[in-house]
Amino acid sequence: MTRPTAQAVPPPPPAEITFSGHQSVNPLGQAGFRALCSQLPAVLRRICVMAWRIDRRAVVLLLVCQLVTGVSAAALLTATARAMGPLLGSGAVGDRLRDALPALAVVAAASGVARASVALATYAERRITPRLTTETDCALVEAVCRVEAAAYAVDGFADRQEAAEMGVMRTHVMVTDAQRFMAALIRMVTACGVLSVLNPLMLPLLLLAVAPAGAGAVLTARVDYEIHYANIADRTVRGMTRWWATTPKYADEVRANGMTDYILYWYRALSERVDRRSLSAAPRTLRIALLSSLAGGAFLVLTWVALAWLTASGRIAPSVAATAVIAVQTTLAALSQVVMNGAAVFHTSLYLSDMQAFLDDAAARAPRRGGTEVGSPVEEIRLEEVSYHYPGKEKPAVDGVSLTLRRGEILAVVGVNGSGKSTLTRLVTGIHLADKGRVTWDGVDLADADPASVWRCTGLVPQIFAQWPLRVRENVTLGQPRGAGDDEVWESVDAVGMREAVEGLPAGLDTLLAREIFGGAELSGGQWQRLACSRALYRRPPLLILDEPTSQMDPRGEHGIFERIKAIAGDRITIVVTHRLENTKIADHIVVLEEGRITEHGTYDGLVHAGGSFADLLRLSQER
Repeated sequence: MTRPTAQAVPPPPPAEITFSGHQSVNPLGQAGFRALCSQLPAVLRRICVMAWRIDRRAVVLLLVCQLVTGVSAAALLTATARAMGPLLGSGAVGDRLRDALPALAVVAAASGVARASVALATYAERRITPRLTTETDCALVEAVCRVEAAAYAVDGFADRQEAAEMGVMRTHVMVTDAQRFMAALIRMVTACGVLSVLNPLMLPLLLLAVAPAGAGAVLTARVDYEIHYANIADRTVRGMTRWWATTPKYADEVRANGMTDYILYWYRALSERVDRRSLSAAPRTLRIALLSSLAGGAFLVLTWVALAWLTASGRIAPSVAATAVIAVQTTLAALSQVVMNGAAVFHTSLYLSDMQAFLDDAAARAPRRGGTEVGSPVEEIRLEEVSYHYPGKEKPAVDGVSLTLRRGEILAVVGVNGSGKSTLTRLVTGIHLADKGRVTWDGVDLADADPASVWRCTGLVPQIFAQWPLRVRENVTLGQPRGAGDDEVWESVDAVGMREAVEGLPAGLDTLLAREIFGGAELSGGQWQRLACSRALYRRPPLLILDEPTSQMDPRGEHGIFERIKAIAGDRITIVVTHRLENTKIADHIVVLEEGRITEHGTYDGLVHAGGSFADLLRLSQER
């Protein structure tokens, strides 16, 4: 008898992410139609300023081409009006063609000039666009890299960054949209001027014919942006899920833990939620399109009826009427282009505003510290009643810590997970500035110090270290070589016992450490950790911090690293954060952290016999 199969429990759906405070307010929520349209001049000016910084000659060429296009359009319509008189008049065909020939020559020349100016404008646009996209992309990356590290913990920072990424993507088309909008606007103004000269009654009717389409395009852009704004959080999570699911680095964990089906379900659920919001906007955009088309069509019919009535009643000559037909068609086409490209420029302005808002916010979060230089060597680092809160957290991660670190000494920091060990190292290095108290390097408060000078004196091996898709050499030097040769690189590689592994790679130090790329190679977890240690040793820093530096190494590798740390400790201040308490024997001092506070401070032998937390943790580690 077979047992009934237990019904599978359906996986939970992705969490709904909701914002509060200013993050929950759509920036278009309170903006009216007039306010939205008024953004066009500002965004055009912004695009022009951005392009001007990239390539001034190309901008001048682009503007000249727009003016030439407008003059050519005016000459074309004026010459057409002059040619229509003889062509539609009486007399022999040959005589009429002869009389119209000068005007037709002007028409041909104006058409040729207009086509040439369009080609030159396209050339100028292609000179600007790639560099402008690169410039904005690099500005965004730089902004994220230069903010205070505490900004990453601020609610909504990642989502605002995702919105800014969309602004960078839009820069690829914004010059094209702006150029086409300006060209169409100039053609429209020119054609309207000619049309108003022919008969002033035609102009307001034609403007009314296209005005509904303009309003509809702007309103549709507003709806699209509202959906984009609502989907920011889900798109961010979906992008993260996609990367974690598809990178080879975590393929073993995904497969061996049976996560494939759930990750695919999660990814599809997020995608479907994004699609539902997008589909919910379809009826709104359809209503906008139908109403604007209906109103625009009614006014356009009225325009043609008025033209027919003016011709039939003899108020305008047939030649003028024929020119008016061409002017109407030209104006209508130009107006349609103005509407379409104006809406695109307006749409772009929304994303550019997001990008600029993020860049402004990131600039405000960049380090605002003093300019005092910290020199090498560093003799003493002091922490005086230092406390630090992470944004949104009630309890401090570090609470009232006082500590003195001196050159030539090794400090070991131990404690359970979440006790504040890594936060303490961030405060020592100035990655975070203390909320209370102060951290000084040789008497210089880190709040008053130039952070670049501080970090030039720092070598850090964090718990989670980067596996850069660079060659072995650059993974050691981090792009900061101290000399022309590789002697010092090999010295750092030898110090962590990696020479044999590096020499075994296809191209030695020139091997690209990225298996995903053709010709690249991969290291094991322990080898990567050794390489991370070699980076810090290569820098020869006055302050060396190693946060769980041997967690992925075998015992032989771990022993070698700690022997090396002890050997070079005399020239620097060294901090070792570790859960393997036997390794703290090399330390001159040991501090035990609990809930952000130092509860024990002493030597290895003293703490072992003190019967406190250190002794308990050591006993537990030995019993495993």
